[in-house]
Amino acid sequence: MKKFSKEYIDKLINLLDFSKIEGDLVPVITQDSQTNEILMLAFSNKEAVRRSLETGYAHYYSRSRRELWKKGETSGHVQEIQHIITDCDSDSLLFKVKQIGAACHKGFYSCFYNEFVDGEIKVIAEKVFEPEEVYKKQ
Repeated sequence: MKKFSKEYIDKLINLLDFSKIEGDLVPVITQDSQTNEILMLAFSNKEAVRRSLETGYAHYYSRSRRELWKKGETSGHVQEIQHIITDCDSDSLLFKVKQIGAACHKGFYSCFYNEFVDGEIKVIAEKVFEPEEVYKKQ
């Protein structure tokens, strides 16, 4: 897992354009660093990017809950950041991660497990865990 210096973190945050999405957010595509499988799409604000780089674990900003969250804080299915890549306009990020457990809260390794085929959605992956067992309501 990588951790980044304060100088590196500040430079990346200053490089990124957070102004294009309401709430000062950037989209973050998360990809398995070994297989290149796309795991999920989320959003990060400056604080989420800073926390991700400080800790080496992916953090995001929930638009629905309006709060910062660490991927895997409930399930233990964390994402260890291996590489960070920006797009050509510096308004999107790609986190290449070592995924521990599964990325999808519905029990699949990737959130992209549905394929649109012949006018229908087909599940194209197997569940790796049962959400009811991992996210027991207290």
